[in-house]
Amino acid sequence: MRLLIVGTLDGHIATAGKLALESGAKVAHVDNIDAALTALRSGQGADMVMVEVNLDIGAFCRSLKSERISIPVVACGIGPEPAAAADAIRAGAQEYVPLPPDAELIAAVLSAVSEETSTLVFRDPATSAVLRLAEQVAPSDASVLITGESGTGKEVMARFLHSKSKRANQSFISVNCAAIPENLLESELFGHEKGSFTGAVTRRIGKFEEASGGTLLLDEISEMHPRLQAKLLRAIQEREIDRVGGSQPIKVNIRLIATSNRDLEEEVRNGNFREDLYFRLNVVNIQLPALRERPQDIPILTQHFAAKYSEANGVPTMAVTPQAMEVLKAHHWRGNVRELENTMHRAVLLAQDGRIGPEAIMLTGQSLNRHQQVAEAGADAGENGGEAKQLVGRTVADVEKDLILDTLEHCLGNRTHAANILGISIRTLRNKLKQYSQDGVPVPLPGEGERTTA
Repeated sequence: MRLLIVGTLDGHIATAGKLALESGAKVAHVDNIDAALTALRSGQGADMVMVEVNLDIGAFCRSLKSERISIPVVACGIGPEPAAAADAIRAGAQEYVPLPPDAELIAAVLSAVSEETSTLVFRDPATSAVLRLAEQVAPSDASVLITGESGTGKEVMARFLHSKSKRANQSFISVNCAAIPENLLESELFGHEKGSFTGAVTRRIGKFEEASGGTLLLDEISEMHPRLQAKLLRAIQEREIDRVGGSQPIKVNIRLIATSNRDLEEEVRNGNFREDLYFRLNVVNIQLPALRERPQDIPILTQHFAAKYSEANGVPTMAVTPQAMEVLKAHHWRGNVRELENTMHRAVLLAQDGRIGPEAIMLTGQSLNRHQQVAEAGADAGENGGEAKQLVGRTVADVEKDLILDTLEHCLGNRTHAANILGISIRTLRNKLKQYSQDGVPVPLPGEGERTTA
């Protein structure tokens, strides 16, 4: 954990730094916003910035955004100062910490920022097998390619590898290749010299240099443009990079981890990804199974997220009822662990009487009432086999038709509301309904709650 402190506040903020050091953080200190930006541009790096509330936090956050420096900002001020705290958060700060600092509060803030970044919660044998492989290869400097569907926890696995490596005390730097435009990604990775292109108002150290000595994660590398893939291949082979506009190569020492939710071999065959780069990255492949392929992880992850969001919302940890758990077990989880986490966050907010029942489980793409009906129908899973068994033997098109029509009934025929709940466009919904009508299937008209022939 790297903490950058900005400001003085009569020595109180220095005390906060000492407390952060005692919590295991690496702490650096500068006096003002300009010095903080200079430190970050120069590759010093930070996992969190604590800024004196009297400084221009809004300008600082805008500069970070414009220069694509993604770091959590925490404001600090003497005493509660509700107005100053509110202004700081509106300006872009994620949290406000009153000073003089409390040791437990500082530890909690640091923990919240770095929370569970390398902790794997699991119980299923399929996950155990993957974890054994990860622990075996983590101490080496070999490049690792982590593959799996979106939401399976590829970045968490990358951080786990770093935490178990010889570089654990050095920087872990992550770059999302899908989130940065191709014309900016080169500068993000390799840095640039002042004046090398329009907007390059100062020298900027790239992620390769910032990660030197530690680990660099290239997230969703399959989204990288082929032109940039060639430059990346050279950087991996030669262990040196060229800043944009620079005249001399710069040596770097990194452990490279890449992730992809695509089949890179197929991308190679289609000409979208360089074969030589694929082999450079794929020294070790860790393939994360989808959540539906590790069903024993669902209950323990469910309890984990219920506890996490109960605490985040200041309520006692909520228990998950057996009926709610059956609903969760029967779901397909196309969004994997990320979808389950979002579902449990919603469930904590919707729960009543301090427990999470089926009425609080609102699964992605379906309405709350629909899930309540499913949960009630399958409450005694031992007798009727639950929702999953009811679906066996049916076609996807048939299940989709029932879901669309049931959602439309719930919305009293309102096409716009139904499309929003289903997560599809109104045009797609209308095309589906037209097809059903042509097939002779009754379709609810707007304002009707029961199916009638359209």
